Amino acid sequence: MSDNSISLNKYISSTGISSRREADKWIEAGRVKINDVVAIKGNRVAPGDTVTLDGETIVNKTKPIYIAFHKPPGITCTTDLNDPDNIIDYLGHPERIFPIGRLDKPSSGLIFLTNDGDIVNQILRVENKHEKEYLVNVSKPITEKFMKRMSQPIPMLGTKTHPCKVIQLKEKLFKIILTQGLNRQIRRMCEFCDYRVVSLKRVRIMHINIDDLKMGAWRNLTEQEMKGLRKALEGSVK
Repeated sequence: MSDNSISLNKYISSTGISSRREADKWIEAGRVKINDVVAIKGNRVAPGDTVTLDGETIVNKTKPIYIAFHKPPGITCTTDLNDPDNIIDYLGHPERIFPIGRLDKPSSGLIFLTNDGDIVNQILRVENKHEKEYLVNVSKPITEKFMKRMSQPIPMLGTKTHPCKVIQLKEKLFKIILTQGLNRQIRRMCEFCDYRVVSLKRVRIMHINIDDLKMGAWRNLTEQEMKGLRKALEGSVK
């Protein structure tokens, strides 16, 4: 194998069509071939090799895309087109893009989509402590005890949540700022405190706000937002 070879999942992500994690899923599903031979995890790609996904050659022919989308409830943050509610079909973007992270199906709010596979882990890694802000409606009046407990570490999924900032806005509405992304984290935190989430909306990721972006609409990140994003990621763990 050539010394210039790179891992297959890195090769796929570098073309801008997926993250490495998504590429691994495609490889495991037998959808990827190298020089007409079905690939397996751990394969490497050398100069001159041809890599295909579902029979289509993978080439880097698009410029980087960075999108902010206001996800409605009921949309699934998956690239699996067999899911009738998948986010990709909903957007109908002409280029191949994928979501950075996820919002669970009942939730709404801000999510990024991109074709830049290298930026994903830098945004998502908990070590980088990038903030995400949510507005949460719950099933009963909020108490001081609830607010205090929600801001402290809560056991969950074999670990504990990090301390977080929680601010009450109305009788049953609060704002919470997280630097983690555990599965259904806010819903599980509320359940631990004997509350039920009625609605959950993410309004900010890092320095980028949802602002007046209407539900179901998307827009490209502005130059100013991208400048801030690159600066914030300069010291990030990759």
